[in-house]
Amino acid sequence: MRGIGAKSMAVAAVVVAISACTTTNGGTASSPSTMPAMGTSQTKAAGLRAGLNNLLREHVYLAGAATGAALAGRDAEFKAAAAALDANSVAVAGAIGSVYGAGAEQAFLPLWRRHIGFVVDYTVGVATNDRGKQDRAVNDLIGYTQDFGAFLQSANPNLPKAVVADLVKHHVVTLKAVIDAQGTKDPVKAFTAIRAAAEHMQMIADPLAEAIVKQFPDRFRG
Repeated sequence: MRGIGAKSMAVAAVVVAISACTTTNGGTASSPSTMPAMGTSQTKAAGLRAGLNNLLREHVYLAGAATGAALAGRDAEFKAAAAALDANSVAVAGAIGSVYGAGAEQAFLPLWRRHIGFVVDYTVGVATNDRGKQDRAVNDLIGYTQDFGAFLQSANPNLPKAVVADLVKHHVVTLKAVIDAQGTKDPVKAFTAIRAAAEHMQMIADPLAEAIVKQFPDRFRG
């Protein structure tokens, strides 16, 4: 890859993510687990909280690995990270399905993948110094937060759309900070940002777990 310009390689790499965000077999892919740590906590409620936190933090670290590799032109590393990121997406959808059923899982997965596609668009904009593309991607992501909030509110009345949208907006902002730092080749800033982005996911996972337990107290005692 030495003879290929970094930006050209980055553009080629991030485009691959669009296909990585969709899979065969009806839009799903195999995953070793849909809810990590469920069996390691003392109660089902605690296991739900731990599992969601693990999945959502993993989402951030894998997204950061994918965008970092893409922007640096490390194509093979990017493809591996993108595949792992999509497996995580399938696992997140599986976690939703384990509570709300197969129909909710099938509806959730393409919705979740949409925001990854917008992150791809933003990364391409950073790679090519295309400010317009970056701005469009950010606007798409902000709009997405409303759709995501509406979806969760429809599934669980304990999750108000506006609250969910605001939490997901902060996820978008913190992940954008990671990509911006990667784009300026500032590793210290990038790794600091990705830690902050991962820590923020608790602000989504905890309320989601609490709302599910409140909705189904007989299924998640403790």
